[in-house]
Amino acid sequence: MPDTLTPERAAERLRELSADVRAAVLLDAAGSLASATEEERPRADKLADLARRLFEEVDRATRDWEAEPPEQVEVQVPGGAVFASRTPRWTLAAVAKRGALSSLMLYDLQAVLGELEGRPPIRRAASVEERTPGPATEEHAAEELPMPELGG
Repeated sequence: MPDTLTPERAAERLRELSADVRAAVLLDAAGSLASATEEERPRADKLADLARRLFEEVDRATRDWEAEPPEQVEVQVPGGAVFASRTPRWTLAAVAKRGALSSLMLYDLQAVLGELEGRPPIRRAASVEERTPGPATEEHAAEELPMPELGG
């Protein structure tokens, strides 16, 4: 049985899932820093403060809506993007590279938050270098087929 994800490991778990994550923080329901990928505490505290303020502004901007407050936020900035997702217990925010795909980043944020809530972890696909050679099967052969070129 896989180890249960602890809050202390959550920010690093997000970085394991997504190569596009530059930095990440996890905040608890009170807004306190629970974990960070940043080793320098002042940098981690600054990112945590920005994540808190991001959702405060989102809540302020949407308070008159006849809907639940947004659970996810994406902000595109020159040179990168900020993604954040929250549950009643946790807020997970990440600074990502410019080319990060929104749908994948938000999925990974939700996956890590789900792991914190006890859901099963998602599996990271193994790269070609990490795969161990297996028996010659049709499935194994299909993994090695070249990608077709589009266009023409």
